Amino acid sequence: MIIASTLFLITLLFVIWQPKGLEIGTTAVIGAILALLIGVVSLNDVLIVTNIVWDATLAFIGIIILSLVLDEIGFFEWCALKMAKFSNGNGLKMFVYSILLGAFVSALFANDGAALILTPILLAKMRILQLNLKTIIAFLLAGGFISDSASLPFVFSNLTNIVTANYFDIGFGEYFINMIIPYVISVAASIAFLWLILRKDIPKTVDVSLLKEPKSAIKNSQLFYFSWLFLAILLVGYFIGDIYGLPVSVFALGGGLLFLLIATASKTVKPWHIIKEAPWQVVWFSIGLYIVVYGLKNAGLTDYLTLILQELVQRGDTIAVVGTGFLAAFLSAIMNNMPTIMIMDIALHDIGSQAMIYANIVGCNLGPKMTPFGSLATLLWLHVLAKKGVKISFAQYSKFGLIITPPVLLIVLLAI
Repeated sequence: MIIASTLFLITLLFVIWQPKGLEIGTTAVIGAILALLIGVVSLNDVLIVTNIVWDATLAFIGIIILSLVLDEIGFFEWCALKMAKFSNGNGLKMFVYSILLGAFVSALFANDGAALILTPILLAKMRILQLNLKTIIAFLLAGGFISDSASLPFVFSNLTNIVTANYFDIGFGEYFINMIIPYVISVAASIAFLWLILRKDIPKTVDVSLLKEPKSAIKNSQLFYFSWLFLAILLVGYFIGDIYGLPVSVFALGGGLLFLLIATASKTVKPWHIIKEAPWQVVWFSIGLYIVVYGLKNAGLTDYLTLILQELVQRGDTIAVVGTGFLAAFLSAIMNNMPTIMIMDIALHDIGSQAMIYANIVGCNLGPKMTPFGSLATLLWLHVLAKKGVKISFAQYSKFGLIITPPVLLIVLLAI
């Protein structure tokens, strides 16, 4: 346990620190190789981990490719401009609409897509609107929080959702039916608490006339209008695929590549630019870190967690659900939600409570917002902001995350 824990902590430390430009995927792969060499995991374990994460990884690649193509044709910029114009210069309305836009993007394009693509667009628009730094940070913190708190409704909305749905053989439609109400409640609760915490930094009015017209953001109007139809057909495809037991990645990756081909044929995008821009480091990160974490499982961590979960079951449904959610949230905040979801899934395997399985997902999606390193989406979000000249300190983020996350998490868990 000491060797496995030490290796995991060192790997996570380098993922967060990223010394001399060492990227997160490279660090995770090095950690996985060391785990194999030390004997913390075996080659058979690597195959087991690969079997657990392959669908989630391929689906993630597809969603990001689709998002990057849509971004290239002006889809997300049009949405952001439309949202701003729709507020009619009312600061509160703009704040709420920006959160709703983040919830829409996170649900359909995953939390990482929201962090990678929507954040720089919103930041650029807020600078054009000449908002002060406190207001900009308030909008950004709200956007960063909703990217994870709204990543609940579909299996593909978060890598944690895909991993868990596959592990427990939960169908696309079944997952959606069980999580649509928690999603709506999570978005509503997020809006309420974000406004309560950040209201002092939200201006009463905003001069939206400084922004260009939404139509001007569209690079290919035919492809733009077709993209809405394509997204609708793709969403229906997920439900049809569920009937035939097809993996989520068949539609996520297939849809992303098909839309890339269509956009390439229309000469709107350069395919190699999209492929190059895709965050491949995230792929190596998810596989590598999962292998490192499997060493913790081999060392007996999941056995301890199973004992805790069994104790929670004895105390009734409400305590079991809330306890599972907060346990997953706490672990996600200190050791990242990617490894947490797998460890908790394994620990829940023989418990037999569907509600606790969904509580684990909610805990792993919302809990990591308590620390800057809790989720990959937050790490990407902070990286994007730093490149754009906006620095949010560890203390500043943690203070915000620790205040807002517990109440929103509790409300969503009670909804389950």
